[in-house]
Amino acid sequence: MAAFKRFEDIKAWQKAREATREIYKQTAKASFAKDFGLRDQGQRASVSVMANIAEGFGRHSDKEFANFLNVAHASVSESQSHLYVALDLGYLSKDDFVRLYSIFDEVSRITMALAKHVRTPRG
Repeated sequence: MAAFKRFEDIKAWQKAREATREIYKQTAKASFAKDFGLRDQGQRASVSVMANIAEGFGRHSDKEFANFLNVAHASVSESQSHLYVALDLGYLSKDDFVRLYSIFDEVSRITMALAKHVRTPRG
């Protein structure tokens, strides 16, 4: 298992939390808030990133942790896809889109690097 004492210590989880906080701020804005489907999907996808990192850590098995990191990575892609819809519908400015997309990109990089590290045999 990776050398973390708590899931809150994992940089990928911290960045996913930042991304989720920003998604909730953006989806609270008037025009976005009225699009219940996209708002809810965007929120759920970003929360899923955090939750899967935490749940995988809680499994106490490198193999299971790596699998949950893969699921978190997939949720990052889903979140980024939702950002495109929000941009296309005018719910996000180009600047907000780029900023949020970049945060999710960082989560993706950290998550995949951690998954690779967790899968690497030690000994």
